[in-house]
Order: sequence, then C-alpha cells, then structure tokens
Amino acid sequence: MVDPAIEQVESRKPSPHVKDTENNDELFHPHTLTALLILLSWLFYAAITNHEDTETSVKLGVLAAICCFVFIGMLQFRDGPFVRPSIPFWRAILSLSVLYQLFLVFMLFLNKKDARQFMTYFDPGLGIELPERSYADNCETSWSNIMNQVDIFVIAHALGWYGKALIIRDYWLCWILSVTFELLEYSLEHQLNNFAECWWDHWILDVFLCNWAGISLGMKTCQYLEVKEYSWVGLRQIKSFSGKAKRAVQQFTPKDWTRFEWKTTSSAKNYFGTIGLMLVFLQCELNCFYLKALLWVPPEHPLNTYRLTLVFLFAIPGARDIYQYISDSNTERLGVHAWVFICNIMTESLICLKFSENEFTVPAPLFVKVSWSIVLSFLFIIFPLWRFIICPKKQVVNRKDE
Repeated sequence: MVDPAIEQVESRKPSPHVKDTENNDELFHPHTLTALLILLSWLFYAAITNHEDTETSVKLGVLAAICCFVFIGMLQFRDGPFVRPSIPFWRAILSLSVLYQLFLVFMLFLNKKDARQFMTYFDPGLGIELPERSYADNCETSWSNIMNQVDIFVIAHALGWYGKALIIRDYWLCWILSVTFELLEYSLEHQLNNFAECWWDHWILDVFLCNWAGISLGMKTCQYLEVKEYSWVGLRQIKSFSGKAKRAVQQFTPKDWTRFEWKTTSSAKNYFGTIGLMLVFLQCELNCFYLKALLWVPPEHPLNTYRLTLVFLFAIPGARDIYQYISDSNTERLGVHAWVFICNIMTESLICLKFSENEFTVPAPLFVKVSWSIVLSFLFIIFPLWRFIICPKKQVVNRKDE
C-alpha cells in the first residue's frame, strides 16, 4: 500500500514527458565550459598585453579582477529567489554584493583621512570638505520659498520610495518607514545640518508629496504585477520576428509575482523579523547621508547614484529572502542575498561610527534620548511580552480535524 504522504509528494513532481518550453531555449542553458574557454582566452589576451603607465595597469587590473569575480559568480554562485531576467543576472548581483562587502571591509581598516584620500582615486575632484547646508534658514510659507526647495532631488525622492514600495510590497510598512525617517531627521539635526528642514518640507514636500506619490505608484505596480497573467513561451516556439522581440522584452518582467503578507503580530518570528527588516532599511537610509558627509562626497555626485542603484538591486532579492524566511516554517536558514545585504548595511554603519569620532560634538537633546528610549523599550520589550507571553493569541481549533 502506498503511503498517502509519498503519493502526494510524487504527484507534485513534473512529468518527465512534459517539457518546460521556456527553459529549452539555448540562450538560457548553462554553458560553463564555453564560458571557461572565453574567460581563459580573455586572460591570455591580458597576459600578452603590456601597459607602460603603472596607474593605467593598476586600474585595468583591478577592473579585470572585479569582472572576473562577477563572471565566475554568474556561473557558480548559488541561485537566488528570482529567475528573471535570468538566473545568471541575479548571481551577478550577488557577486557585486560580495565585492561591495569586501570594499567596505577594506574601508573599515582605513583611518578617516586615508579614506577621504582614497575616494580621490574614483574622482580627483573629491577629498574636499563639503560646505554645511541647512534647509531651515527660511521657513516662510510663501509659494516662492516653497518652490525654491523643489529641485531634482524631489524626483529622486519619489523614485526612491517607488523602489522601496516594490521591495517591501506593503502600504503600512512603507508609511511607517516614511514617517519614522522624518522623525529620525528631527532627532539628528544636531549632527547633520541638512537634516534641518522646515516643517512643510518634512511633512508636505517629503511625506505627503514625494513619499505618497512614490509609495502609491509603487503599490499600484505591485497590484498590477500580482494580478497579471504570466504565460511564457520559448523563443524557438515563436515564429514571427515581432513575436520574438516581444518575448525578449517580456524576459525583463517577473515570471510571477508574490504578494507579501508580513503578518507582523502573528508570531514572535514574524514580529522581530519585520522589525529587523525595517531597522535595516532605516539604517540604509541614514548611511546614505552619513557616508556623504564623512567621506566628503557631494549629494549630486554620481557615486551616490551608483550606491543607491546597487543597494536597490541588492535589496530586491534580499527582501524576498527575508519574507521567505519569516513566512515559511520550512525555511530554516536566511537566504544568501539577505545575509550579504544585511552584512553590507551593518558594515556601512560601522564605517560611519568609526569615522564619526570628533565629528559630532553636540550631544543629543535629552528629549530625543528619552523619546527614543521609550519607543525602543515598547517595541522590543513591552509589546512583545504582552503580545506573545502575557496575552498570546489563541489558536483556533477546527473541530472537524479533531
């Protein structure tokens, strides 16, 4: 007699006679030996090529080492949670995340002066102390004054929250993060002058204009991707050129879309996992401002854009790994994308902490210390004790299953 559990598992296995039309395209088959041959040919070319300029040789050598690492990662690293536009693409993102972590560790062992000097290797124009700027010098609520605060960073602000909505996929969490970060700006005005903003800049321009627009558009996109019907056909099964072109473009859209239901208060694991995710995102936001100030990188410099782009790409599969770990009781370990992403953000924070020595001499106001102490005590002690120990949620028992 066949065990029903075994029969159920067997029924889930795909039939050996059923072919996955999408994965049968030659374009998406692994060609590790061919890739090895290409890599060795490229390295052979590099070996017979000499550059008289030492600086050029060093820069090309470092760039080649980075490309070689990413290339190997595309072929040999562990698969992540996504398969679009291709599995090697997300392996490459993981490779870049690992390389970024190695770069951060290197920066962590430099002193502040040497780190600022090192940044000039990326751009000789860096290494110059930034002028202090405050956005709260003139808070008159006039139309002209408000419009003076509107610049390209307003669009960047909205795009940033659009990206966060795609990553987190939850209205409430996005709005909590939005309001909390504005409160953090109030709390850290004594350290960074650009956190000092007018009340209407905080709550009208930032929260109710940029953040609301980005979050709403991002969640609308999530809802569209959630209900969209995904039908994948292999390139070789499409006869027309226009059909092949359309299918090639569709390769850059998701294969399917998972709706995130964090269920924060359903269990201690969900609660602390979600709170941890929010803390990582808030710390990532703060790192952006502190790294700019401590390493003397102007806000408009491309390096800031490159970092934000990389962090976005790291966070997409990272958040998916965290959700899988929280929501699936069968998942016993945190995904590699999430693991490395958390390591990135925490190492950035350590760099900020190290380089902050003798930079911020004004102590935090007593009201700020007391307020955040109360909030953190409630989040990590009072509410968890009440919710999960003193008054835990009772499990509903279905009488039919008894």
